[in-house]
Amino acid sequence: MRNKRFFIVLAGALLFGLLAAFSVSRYLSSAQAYTKNLNAVAVAKVAIPIGTKIIAEQITVVQFPRESTPDGAFDSPEKLTGRVAVTNIAAREPITEARLAPEGTAGGLSAAIPEGYRAMTVKVDDVVGISGFIMPDTLVDVVVVIDPEEKSDFLGPISKIVLQNIKVLANGQNIDKPEDQRAANSVKAVTLLVTPEQAEKLALASSEGKLQLVMRNSIDQGDEQTTGINKRTLLGGERAMPAPEPGSLKSEQPKSESKPVRRVRAHTEVKPAPAVSQNQEKPRSSVEMIEGAKKRSVDFP
Repeated sequence: MRNKRFFIVLAGALLFGLLAAFSVSRYLSSAQAYTKNLNAVAVAKVAIPIGTKIIAEQITVVQFPRESTPDGAFDSPEKLTGRVAVTNIAAREPITEARLAPEGTAGGLSAAIPEGYRAMTVKVDDVVGISGFIMPDTLVDVVVVIDPEEKSDFLGPISKIVLQNIKVLANGQNIDKPEDQRAANSVKAVTLLVTPEQAEKLALASSEGKLQLVMRNSIDQGDEQTTGINKRTLLGGERAMPAPEPGSLKSEQPKSESKPVRRVRAHTEVKPAPAVSQNQEKPRSSVEMIEGAKKRSVDFP
């Protein structure tokens, strides 16, 4: 009887041992298969600002699933040493080729300038710089107030949008958003990303007139063609419009109502004085009035 119980216990122990060995084997096989499906990816150990030349101490390597590995990722810090970041890279964020300048690029602001573009700095004050709200990566329009030549058709100075959808590269010496708001408010110059043709316009506008920067929404890429404003058109006034909701699309904003047009055309007709009779009435001046679709003539004594 005792031997029978012993064999039952032994058989149970062997069965549980086999189950445990099978489970461990399955786990090790699964872990090995998962390990084979991982890729080494270099990520930022700390935040890397735009224009910074990367050093090995800023990089660490982690394992990413093969199907989740970003395109253009690197597998070792050595391949990233000396490269320059063209965007801000957050800590624990993978570093890809799209976030880096070409090899051999010097660090600083020049790394953030795309091919075919130029960086140009203009002076600003608290009004022109929109009270310190202009930060790197914001989009602005450039308005110039200029006094045309004496022989032009304009009377006095005219204001005109000369550049649209211009990206701000830096405010002052900061190519990243400053943490101290007081430092942003004390900026006396901003650097804009322009083409060579836009640089020529900006240079002439800054030397011949007064510049004003107008901030626009970062998703608003529309091209607005304006005729400019002088004193005569300024004093013509404008109808009040409801203020749009923050972030509303252009199609959702209230439309401006056109003013009713009243046309007045006046001319003076002088009738020749008749020489037949002195009692005949003297010639009168008449004015033809056109109001909408109505037309009438008014005589003046």
